[in-house]
Amino acid sequence: MTVRADLNISLDGYATTTDQTSEHPFGLDWGRLVGDYTATKTFRERVLHDQSGEGTTGVDDRYAQAYFAKVGAEIMGAGMFGLHNFPDDPDWKGWWGEEPPFRVPVFVLTHVERPPIVMAGGTTFEFLSATPVDVLKRAQDAAGGADVRIGGGATVVRDFLKAGLIDQLHVAITPILLGRGIQLWDGLRELESGYAVGTEVAESGIVHVTFRRMS
Repeated sequence: MTVRADLNISLDGYATTTDQTSEHPFGLDWGRLVGDYTATKTFRERVLHDQSGEGTTGVDDRYAQAYFAKVGAEIMGAGMFGLHNFPDDPDWKGWWGEEPPFRVPVFVLTHVERPPIVMAGGTTFEFLSATPVDVLKRAQDAAGGADVRIGGGATVVRDFLKAGLIDQLHVAITPILLGRGIQLWDGLRELESGYAVGTEVAESGIVHVTFRRMS
């Protein structure tokens, strides 16, 4: 069982954007940050339910396939679920659609717990107010020996990294500068010293960096 995390970040280390508007709720910068990932065949099939076979199939798609492979449970923050958008709406089921791409139990970290939500395709959202150690134990029990993915956002991934709980980290570095947002690397000086680090450049220009804990 491996505890994993995957994030898209900018060249200056930001994993979130700050240019959201009512017309563009994710912000124009978000499309620049994740555009090569969302263009992959795997993303289109798994997240958009596009069965046309269209999408890129190179290095970026290989990492997109790995993102979903062998995962038995997911942990994410309230922001990644979308709870911040409608915190008082009991009918809000997140922004992942009626059939989310996870297909496993998902544990959402939140200060206000609420009843679980069962979705089509095998995804169940459970809402917990818990420490990284405690929620990871819950997720590992639910995963049944498969991997646990720390889905994000950046603050959640950083908290798990600081606690020494992530075995494998993959960051896809998009060659753009955002200049503001949430910095993944804050407080993680010399993180690399405990990991074997590898890099691979995709056809798109994305630099895929992997950190694998050294035994």
